Amino acid sequence: MQFYDVIENRVSVKQFKNTPIDKDSLARAINSAMRSPSWKNNTSYKFILVDDPREKDMLAESIINDTNEAEMAVKQAPMVAVVVGDPAKSGVMENKEYYLVDGAIAMEHFMLAATNEGYGTCWIGSLDEDKVRQALNIPSNYKVVAMTPVGESAREFHHNDKKDVREYVFLNKWGDSYTETYS
Repeated sequence: MQFYDVIENRVSVKQFKNTPIDKDSLARAINSAMRSPSWKNNTSYKFILVDDPREKDMLAESIINDTNEAEMAVKQAPMVAVVVGDPAKSGVMENKEYYLVDGAIAMEHFMLAATNEGYGTCWIGSLDEDKVRQALNIPSNYKVVAMTPVGESAREFHHNDKKDVREYVFLNKWGDSYTETYS
């Protein structure tokens, strides 16, 4: 897939086939995450790949959500990727903890690469961190950033409608709308 096709094709998948993840595809997705930028190149994040059904069930139970879609996705998918970060290995600037940024960028690289490999993902960040920590034996100095189920989509999902760029992007000053035809 071409880069912009990957961007267009990445959607939040919440129903998965139980087809195993191809090892070479997984390696490419992880290697893509490892190439993501981080605070002073300290790589404050780590990934935990989970394919054990009992561990996935515990991860599903950690999700805080009004529906059970994300829980079912975690249980159905053949694998779940969890990214954690060590705040001490990252920086803080103006009360912004950059381990969150490092982990989020790495997860996004992983998710885009998984899309390129033909797999669906769904960013899950609303979770009970203590439950995730306990399920996966995460050391106390690491914080959970997010998780995503990974696998072949069981059905076609569509991207949300395109946002009106004039409402979200400004040119030079707040309120001066950018248009897609930049001159």
